[in-house]
Amino acid sequence: MEVERTEPATPPAWTYPPRAEGWFADDLDQLVEAPPHTELVDGALVFRTRPQRLWHSRVQSVLTEAIGEQAPAGIEVERGMTIRLDARNRPEADVLVTSASFDPDRTWFQPEDVLLVVEVVSPESTFRDRTVKPRKYAAAGIPHFWLVEDEAGGPVVHVYELDEPTGSYAPTGVFRDSLHLTLPFELDLDLAKLVPRD
Repeated sequence: MEVERTEPATPPAWTYPPRAEGWFADDLDQLVEAPPHTELVDGALVFRTRPQRLWHSRVQSVLTEAIGEQAPAGIEVERGMTIRLDARNRPEADVLVTSASFDPDRTWFQPEDVLLVVEVVSPESTFRDRTVKPRKYAAAGIPHFWLVEDEAGGPVVHVYELDEPTGSYAPTGVFRDSLHLTLPFELDLDLAKLVPRD
């Protein structure tokens, strides 16, 4: 039986970088054709390839609100914003905690203004969330990083702190039902309430 071969579709013109060196972080603000949640990693555009799971969206929303309620004055908590790590990297954090003041026209944050990044792992983003992003966030000097995994429907939070001598993250705890931390500020979270359970 002969298999019918089809030619691959030609990508839209806007997906081609404007220069031989690839995309730069500042290009994202001009790329109006790009779908929401487009990131830049090593000069390459990264698109969300699958619809977001409700589990991911719920954890992201509830964590943003819960951390925001406990944040001290002068600290803001945002979701789905990019961090301009350098000229060729502008990943989007699921949740970030920043000392930068609110600016309604802001489209990205500088790493020196970010205290904590939270990545909520989804099937599509697992490799980036577990390996690529932590290395890049650590290299940029972001002091705290959380990785939230789905364990049988419940969230598990892996907490890391930047080890300055090595420039990499060191694990400081794994939390399932509740989370209590003193850094980057005093936090008490009931993880069991992040998503509805049967």
